[in-house]
Amino acid sequence: MKFIKPCLFAVTTLLTIGCTSQKDPLTLKDAFKKDFYIGTALDLNQINEKNPKEDSLIRKEFNAITAENIMKSMYVHPQKDKYDFTLSDKFVAYGEKNKMFVHGHTLIWHSQLAPWMEKIADSTEMKAFMQDHITTVVSKYKGRIGSWDVVNEALNEDGTLRQSVFLKTLGEKYLVDAFKLAAKADPKAALYYNDYNIEEPAKRAGAIALIKKIKAEGGKVDGVGIQGHWRLGSPSIEEIEKSILEYSALGIKVAFTELDITVLPNPWDLKGADVNQKFEGSEKMNPYPKALPDSIQNKLAERYASIFKLFLKHKDKISRVTFWGVHDGQSWLNDWPIKGRTNYPLPFDAHLKHKKAYDSVLKLKETKE
Repeated sequence: MKFIKPCLFAVTTLLTIGCTSQKDPLTLKDAFKKDFYIGTALDLNQINEKNPKEDSLIRKEFNAITAENIMKSMYVHPQKDKYDFTLSDKFVAYGEKNKMFVHGHTLIWHSQLAPWMEKIADSTEMKAFMQDHITTVVSKYKGRIGSWDVVNEALNEDGTLRQSVFLKTLGEKYLVDAFKLAAKADPKAALYYNDYNIEEPAKRAGAIALIKKIKAEGGKVDGVGIQGHWRLGSPSIEEIEKSILEYSALGIKVAFTELDITVLPNPWDLKGADVNQKFEGSEKMNPYPKALPDSIQNKLAERYASIFKLFLKHKDKISRVTFWGVHDGQSWLNDWPIKGRTNYPLPFDAHLKHKKAYDSVLKLKETKE
């Protein structure tokens, strides 16, 4: 009788399951599915599904999406009497098709305004703009967009209010009005105040005071978005943890909305994400034009691991962690604050390969499985 190896005894079974049982590799969204959403910011090409490899990576690794730019006011409301939802419709449809949580970014922001908005100097006109813009945009996607950055970056570094066109024309009341208008347009959407450096003590105190004031005056604030444009050595894990605890104590959720970690020198010890700041370039400021040395790869991996370890510790307080971009090649940090640099701030490199940082984050979950 001819001997048949155990692995060949049932061809039909083998074709289905093979000789050994192997689990699919863990992905970011699956690893943290019981903890919080894992999101990414999509650029125009990704929303239009131009690159099949990028699209596959997005669908595999992430379960929440934010539009990097196309939902900002200059794009959706280019003229006073004209809205253009062509791209935002595609963005929302992409999220729905892939069963992702869709986040709206952003309704009221002093930057990337359409030129006509910047010229508004009359309080009556500004109030009318805010009411029309927020109501129109939020109502259009009612029940389809799960959360919104209602107001973005309204604070200075010392925690005082930024002298934006909104503050100059309407005073502090614009903040409360914005949240009231958004809540009225879609009562079920979660509403966030979003800003950078609000894990730093002075600005954090300003953000807490701001959120308290909005809530006290009848505005609906469901969460705070800490952008998380961070560095290898700062802010400290201790300050990030204090922020999670202090914001959570307000009865709101905490989201990390634009996470990336620069590995490059910061001119003038610059912190934050003020897109209006630019600096002259030099070789010293672009030390890794071709590739990231292993020593820095390891530091980046350690930094991401320590951050996500903290996130897991406080997972009951965190709603979403969103990376600001899918891969290094897409990152805004290649051009800010110095144009033309090569930065490596995300878990995936410019070739869509996962880095040590990715492995270090997943390892936190694999050790608990």
